[in-house]
Amino acid sequence: MTTTGTTTDDTKNEDAASTAPHYWQGSFISDDEAADRLRDWPAAVEAALAAPLETENVLAACDALAQSLLDPAHPVHVRLVAHLPETEGPAVMAELGHALGRRELTRKLRRELGVAPDRLNRPDPRESVYEAWAPVGLVSHIAPGNSGGVAPLSIVEGLLAGNVNILKTSSADTLFTQHLMAELCALDPGGTLAERVVVLHFPSSRQEWLRLMCAPADAVAVWGGEEAVEGIAPYVPKGCRLVEWGHRISLAYLTADAWSDPTVLEGIADDVCRYEQQACSSPQVVYLDTEDACELFAFAERLSDALASRPPADVAVAEADPARDAEVTTTELVARLEEHLGLTRVFAARDGSWRVMADTRSALTASPLHRSVWVKPLPRERIVATLRPMRRYLQTAAVAGGRTDLAELSRTLFTAGATRVTVIGAMHASYAGEPHDGVYALQRYSRRVAVQADPADFATTACLDDLARPVSLPVPSGPLLGKEDVRERNSWVALADAELYFHSGGSTGEPALSLFSYEDYDTQMRAAARGLLAAGYDPASDRTANLFYCGGMYGGFISFFSVLERLGGVQLPLAAGADHRATARTLIEHGADTLFGMPSYLWQLLHAEGDALRAYGGLRKIFYGGEHFTPEQRRVLREEFGIQVVRSITYGSTDLGPLGYQCVHGEGGVHHLHADLHSLEVVDPAEDRPVPPGATGRLVFSTHARRGQDLARYVIGDLGREVPGRCPCGSLAPRFELLGRVGDVMRVATYFLDRRRFVSLAEERGGHRGEVQILLERTPARERLTVRVERADDTDPARLCEVFLSGYPELRTAVEEELLELAVEAVDGAALERVPSSGKLRAVIDARG
Repeated sequence: MTTTGTTTDDTKNEDAASTAPHYWQGSFISDDEAADRLRDWPAAVEAALAAPLETENVLAACDALAQSLLDPAHPVHVRLVAHLPETEGPAVMAELGHALGRRELTRKLRRELGVAPDRLNRPDPRESVYEAWAPVGLVSHIAPGNSGGVAPLSIVEGLLAGNVNILKTSSADTLFTQHLMAELCALDPGGTLAERVVVLHFPSSRQEWLRLMCAPADAVAVWGGEEAVEGIAPYVPKGCRLVEWGHRISLAYLTADAWSDPTVLEGIADDVCRYEQQACSSPQVVYLDTEDACELFAFAERLSDALASRPPADVAVAEADPARDAEVTTTELVARLEEHLGLTRVFAARDGSWRVMADTRSALTASPLHRSVWVKPLPRERIVATLRPMRRYLQTAAVAGGRTDLAELSRTLFTAGATRVTVIGAMHASYAGEPHDGVYALQRYSRRVAVQADPADFATTACLDDLARPVSLPVPSGPLLGKEDVRERNSWVALADAELYFHSGGSTGEPALSLFSYEDYDTQMRAAARGLLAAGYDPASDRTANLFYCGGMYGGFISFFSVLERLGGVQLPLAAGADHRATARTLIEHGADTLFGMPSYLWQLLHAEGDALRAYGGLRKIFYGGEHFTPEQRRVLREEFGIQVVRSITYGSTDLGPLGYQCVHGEGGVHHLHADLHSLEVVDPAEDRPVPPGATGRLVFSTHARRGQDLARYVIGDLGREVPGRCPCGSLAPRFELLGRVGDVMRVATYFLDRRRFVSLAEERGGHRGEVQILLERTPARERLTVRVERADDTDPARLCEVFLSGYPELRTAVEEELLELAVEAVDGAALERVPSSGKLRAVIDARG
C-alpha cells in the first residue's frame, strides 16, 4: 500500500496536508472526495465488516509501530513527530510508544475482554454454549481539539474490539492522527486494518459531514465536556450506543497523619503542575480530614511554597488566552473578597502563575485550572453527603493516610461517586487495562454474543468458529531456529517475562530449559483444554486419573493438572509412580474411567495390575502424550481391557507448548494445528524450502502467543506432512500427520535405517505387541544394532531377527556385507531405558561415541 503517510519526502507530505487532509481506508483524499465517499459510507462499512479482522494482526502492527515511536532515529518517528508541536512531540511519542506495545495491549485485552475474546468458545466446557465478544460494528469517534495521543488510542481500542472506525479531528489540529494511522496500516501483516480506519479533518460547523459519519454508527464515542456531547447528540441515531468520555473532576484527600508530611506536599504539587491540570486526573481540590480553619490555612500556605518551587509552565500552555485568563482572575478575586468574611485565604504567585485558595466551606468547587487549586475541610463522615451531588463528574481521588485509611476511604469515595483511587504523586499514572471513568473501553465497543447448540451434535466442538473460517496469522519470516538457537535466546528473555520455568523430558539429550509468562501458560492450557474436548473428553462425566510424570521441573503432570482445572473435570492427581498396586487400588476405589499419561507407563501399569483392572472393568478412555501406542497395542487395550477411546491428549513441546490436537476422527499421528496460537510450515529435510503439498518434511512451527520471546520458525525435530482436505469433524483448522522423529532415522553402516520400520515389522510380521528400543554400539570389527523388545510369553528373538532381515532390504544388505551386526534381545519392560523425568521410552540409544 502506498500512502503519503509513508513517504520520506517532506514536500510531498506538506502538499498532501494541504490538498488531501483526510485518511480514508488506506489513502489520503481531498475534501471533495471525502464528501463523495461519505454519501456511500454505509455500504463501505458493510464491505469492511465482511472481511474478518484477526486480533493478532492488530497487535503485530501496533507493536511494530510502538518500537518505531520509541526510537527517535527511526524514519517513522521522524515523519510523525514533525506533525506535533515541538514542546509536545517527545512526550506524545513516548506515551503512544508505551501504550501501543504488545505487552500493554495484550494485558489490556485480557483484563477487559478475557482470553481469545473474539472466538466462540465455551465459557463452561461442560455445556454446549458458546460465547464471544463481537464488535458493535461501526464506531464513530469525535476527538477533542489538541488531542495528542487520545484520538489514535481511541481508534486502536476500536480496532482491538474488531470494529470499523471513523474519527473526526478538530480543524485546528495537525494531521498527526491521520499520518499515524497511515503508518499503522502500512505495518499490518494481514492487510485488513486499512479498510477499518477513516480519519477526517473538519470543523464541527460542517454538520452534514457529522450527520453522514454518525448515521450508520453502532456506537458514537465523544471526547469532551457536556457541551461537546450536546453538540453531537442530535446526530446519534436511535438505538446507537453513546459513549461519553467527558470532563471529570479529581481531588486529593489527606488525613491528619499525612497533611504535614513534606513528601505529600511535593506529590500534590507534582500532580497539579503535570499537564497544567489539563488532565481529568489532575487534582482541582485538596480536602483535609478536619474542620479546623487554622489547620486548613496553614496547610494551604505550605502547599503554596511547594508550588512556588516548581519550574514554570511550558511556553505553549502558558500562551495568552483571554477567556481562560478572565476565568482564573475572576475566581481568584472572588476568593480574595471572601477573605474579609473569614471564609477564605488566597496564596498566589506575584506573576499569576499559580494560586492556592483555602476555603472553609466543603462543597466541591471546580478549579479554573492552570495551577489553581482549592483547599477545603471535609471530615470523613461527611464525604458521601458532600461529594455525591457531583458524582457524575468525579473521577480520581488520591488518598494520603495509613493502610486502614486507604481501605476505608476507598469504599467511602466510591460510594460518593469516584471511580478511581490512587496515591498522592501518581494521580496521572495508569496501567494496562485500567477502567476509564468506571468502565472498560473495549466492552463499550463490543457486544457479548452467545450460541446455544445441541449437546448431541456439538459435544466435541470446542470452538464454533473452527467450523466457519480458518484463522489467518502473520506469515513467519527469518531463519530456521534449532534447539541451540532457542536455548541461546533464553538468555535474552527479561526476568519480567520469565515467570514459569520448565525442563524438557530430555529424551533427545540434556533437558532444555523453557521460559513462560503466566499469561502465556494460561493461554496455552486453555488451548490444550479445547483440544481435549475435540478429542472426546467429557468434563461433565469423565473421572480422570492424571498419571503423567512429575518433578525435576518437568511440566507434564502440572500442565495437565492445569488443563483439567480449566475444563472443570474430576481429577485424581496421582502422577506416575512405581507402586502400581497402590495406583490401581486408587483408580478402582474412586471410580476412575479415564487415564492421562505416557503410553509406556500406562502399558506397564495395565499389565502389572491387569487382573484387578480387568475385574474392575471401569476404564473407558485413555489420552496419552509424549509417545505413541502402536496399532497392536491399541488392539490389546480395546480387546483385553475394554478401553473404548485411545487418543492423543496433545501434540506439543516444552519449548512451544501445545501445538496440535487430535479430534475424534484423528487416527495415528494425525492432528489439527492450534491455528490460533501457531503457524506451521513443512520444509525439506535438508534445505530451507517448502516441500510439495502432502510430501514429508521437517515440521517448523512459529508461535504467535509468547510474551517477550520470538520463537518463529522453530525446527522442532519431528517429521511430518500436511494432510489435505477438510476433516470429517468439520473443523477448518489445518491438519498434519506426524511421521516420526528426525532422530528415529539412523545412519548405520552407510545406510539410513528408520526405527519405525522395525516397529511395524515386529508387529505386522512378528506378532509383537510390546515396546521396541534400538541400541547402537561400535565393536572392534563393525557397528552393532541391537533391537530390544519387551518380553512376552511368546516372544522369539530368533524369529524376530529373521523378520527384520527379510522385511528390511537395506538392513539385510548391511549385514551381508559384514558392515553391521544385528541382534535381538527380549527384556522386561522395566529394563528398557527411559528418561527419568518423563518416563518416556528412549526410542534410539546411540552409544557409538
